[in-house]
Amino acid sequence: MTNRTHLRTCSLCEATCGIRIEQSASGDIVSIKGDKSDPFSRGYICPKATALQDLHNDPDRLRQPLKKTASGWQEISWGQALNEAAEGFDRIQKAHGRNAVGSYLGNPNVHNYGNLLFGPLMLRAIGSRNKFSATSVDQLPHHMASYFMFGHQLMVPVPDIDRTDFLIVMGGNPLASNGSLMTAPDIKNRLKSIRERGGRILVIDPRKTETADVADEHWFVRPGQDVYLLLSLLYVFTHELQAQLPPLPDYVDSQSLAPLCVDFKPENTAPVTGVSADNVRELAKRWLSAESAVCYGRMGVSVQAQGALCQWLINVLNIVSGNFDRAGGAMFTRPAVDLLKVTAAQGGRGHYNKFQSRVRGLPEFGGELPVSALAEEILTPGEGQIKAMLTVAGNPLVSTPNSGQLTKAFESLDFMVSVDMFLNETSRHADLILPPCSPLERDHYDLIFNVLAVRNVAKYSPPLYKRSRWGKDSVREDWQILLSLAKKLNRGSFGKRLENRIMYGMMGLLKPSGILNTLLKSGPYRMTLDKLKKSPHGIDLGELQPCLPQRLFHKDKRLQLTPETYLQALQSLTLPQFLPQPQADEFTLIGRRHIRCNNSWLHNSQRLTKGKSRCTLLMNTEDAAQRGVEEGAQVKVTSRVGEVVATAELTDALMPGVVSLPHGWGHHQPETRLQVAARVAGVNCNELTDDQQIDTLSGNAALNGVAVTLALA
Repeated sequence: MTNRTHLRTCSLCEATCGIRIEQSASGDIVSIKGDKSDPFSRGYICPKATALQDLHNDPDRLRQPLKKTASGWQEISWGQALNEAAEGFDRIQKAHGRNAVGSYLGNPNVHNYGNLLFGPLMLRAIGSRNKFSATSVDQLPHHMASYFMFGHQLMVPVPDIDRTDFLIVMGGNPLASNGSLMTAPDIKNRLKSIRERGGRILVIDPRKTETADVADEHWFVRPGQDVYLLLSLLYVFTHELQAQLPPLPDYVDSQSLAPLCVDFKPENTAPVTGVSADNVRELAKRWLSAESAVCYGRMGVSVQAQGALCQWLINVLNIVSGNFDRAGGAMFTRPAVDLLKVTAAQGGRGHYNKFQSRVRGLPEFGGELPVSALAEEILTPGEGQIKAMLTVAGNPLVSTPNSGQLTKAFESLDFMVSVDMFLNETSRHADLILPPCSPLERDHYDLIFNVLAVRNVAKYSPPLYKRSRWGKDSVREDWQILLSLAKKLNRGSFGKRLENRIMYGMMGLLKPSGILNTLLKSGPYRMTLDKLKKSPHGIDLGELQPCLPQRLFHKDKRLQLTPETYLQALQSLTLPQFLPQPQADEFTLIGRRHIRCNNSWLHNSQRLTKGKSRCTLLMNTEDAAQRGVEEGAQVKVTSRVGEVVATAELTDALMPGVVSLPHGWGHHQPETRLQVAARVAGVNCNELTDDQQIDTLSGNAALNGVAVTLALA
């Protein structure tokens, strides 16, 4: 028998690359390669795609529910596991109230359309306001700006990089992330095309990143000071180059911008940001003179104390420069499933500060509280204290601030359930682990990433492997686990319970694919799932198109350029009069990404982690020489909340006074079942990040700009 070719989308990062999986007659995977006929990725894949095979075959992956017992972990049936999970949550809530059960949803949920469709049912059945997710670790400032400015939290502007003439990248490294909140497969060639057509790329970052290596220019900026650079650019726009500014579109509501930035003249901000006044003015001139231009700000801009103001200001600069909702600027997608319209009809446009966290009074956004508040909400006694947790595809003990405190919090819980493929740093604290199937055992459609894509596309991927039917030893999809748990938690009056049972039953019969078909039919292209199945390489739906003001979700179809929430925050922002001179051992810590990693969840793949260790402490060469630190030295890094010992890697690509540790490592707990990860454990940078350091406006974690001291270990 001959090999079989399976076409699908890689679901391991935001790039959504098309892949060809060659499968032997016996069902083994022979190879995973890029699909050259995929209209979006054009044959490109990154090293992560091969990890789909590793995830499926991983001997450490759980296949049966686990229960923690006095003698260790015990495999149990699905019926027992789901019953005990529901009974445990019910027991906690009867004793302590609805809000005593908290939930945390990790990043992989948005890579799984079944979870996106069925997860809300499960959270509604739990009925607690103590909901947390990875959103407030890295991207909440984007959603907040979209909600206040455009009327919907998912209406995130996308850089039209395929047509722009001038790309400004702040705090982003798409060559490592494959684009983040910017779905852009084959990003290296897309960036190369900008330069080939005569355009330019500028990267502004405390580190000369992989993206900076392919750009025309790179400028250092001090960590956490981007807001002052953005305000100084707005100053030049509105005070010195105002005659060159195009008129604002008729649908834009705005207060006068000039008074908002009057104190942030480039000469005033340069000592703080490290970007000279001449460079600021040159950038402003180039921005306004370019045929088209767009600024893209990502992780480094979001995960700092002024992240919300930064993302709002990036939108403001793109709009006032005339580079919004037009080719080559910041644009919006028109996906086959209009997720914005669907969620808006269900009340999901977003909301802000309807309630606050119990201990610190931090604002909710979209019904979620900032994850930086999770530990204190577990550890602080009183009404509403979290006594139990549900985690779904998340590893917050590695991925969120002040891991040491959060570990103590999870150790104190009365009950915990994890929906997870692995026994990892977080799920090891659970009483029950409910493992879903591998990504290759379920179908795939990108609900979220088509909303963020640099081109309109649609593609459906059937499962590669058929799962066994439901039974004692069957493998279950995430959505089946979530739906089953929601059914068992079904509460309320008889009428409400009956209504829920009917709804659950209908959704269970439709399955995610049936719901997807309905959403496709009601979308802008009136597509069907059958049509997608007949186009296994995917369907190209064209370039991004202007869509405003019709696409705006404010009732009056107006774009709010200067929402009052941001103006109030801006009033309290003052420019530091001077920067304190750091002591010999004082540094500022930033994070970084790598093309072979995806947060904390691909470190058990041998082929992705082999070779030279990537979990090193990057340090500027001159800084190291002045402090007697040599290549490979062991350095103790200490912050307010913790310390780690890391191996020094010296480089000229890092701004003086700055050090960098990558995100997602630190797999050294002996009771986890992560054999490969344990061998390449590294250190957890979130043992250093501070749960008390947040963007006060949005509540997003401030993972960059952490003050640390160094000493030879």
